[in-house]
Amino acid sequence: MISMKKNELNEHYWDFRYQTNSIGWNIGYPTTPIKTYIDQLNDKSVKILIPGAGNGYEAEYLWNNGFKNIFVLDIAKTPLLNLKSRVPDFPDAQLLHMNFFDLNITFDLVLEQTFFCALNPILRPKYAQKMHKILGFKGKLVGLLFDFELTQQGPPFGGTRNEYQNLFDLLFNVKVLERSFNSIKPRDGKELFFIFEKLKEVQD
Repeated sequence: MISMKKNELNEHYWDFRYQTNSIGWNIGYPTTPIKTYIDQLNDKSVKILIPGAGNGYEAEYLWNNGFKNIFVLDIAKTPLLNLKSRVPDFPDAQLLHMNFFDLNITFDLVLEQTFFCALNPILRPKYAQKMHKILGFKGKLVGLLFDFELTQQGPPFGGTRNEYQNLFDLLFNVKVLERSFNSIKPRDGKELFFIFEKLKEVQD
């Protein structure tokens, strides 16, 4: 059984989990709420980031459906190699092996899927600020957040709707933040689907 302190959730930790297949969140296909959102996107030139993407099934789905301006980021190299093995023509330059907080590229859309919940909760304000910084005007942060009490155990680390509202409200227009109606069965009743839109610049 893996045991590691929250401040040790580093590249070595995540690579070890992928290499030993200790990835209970891995379902092998795009999660339904995000797939449903992707299916509603009409502009296939939109510049998309999937941070902490893991094995990148959402990225694979996007790519196979004509979205080519996709960037996949993970602090661990193993899942990026896994994605590349499944999608050989995915550009190496769009596979970002790095710390999310070191990223310095802007995007139209960021898809959040089990990245936020994998971070040390102390980093959540920094996450919100970084997302705001890397999104262009009216750029969107879209995805899922776990809806269960935040405890010392994790990852995944949970939270509540009110906590998320307070965290993002100063930086984004919270357009949607509600219980997901089409979560996969193991996560049913435990996820919030959200759409946050950046409206203006704020001073750091």
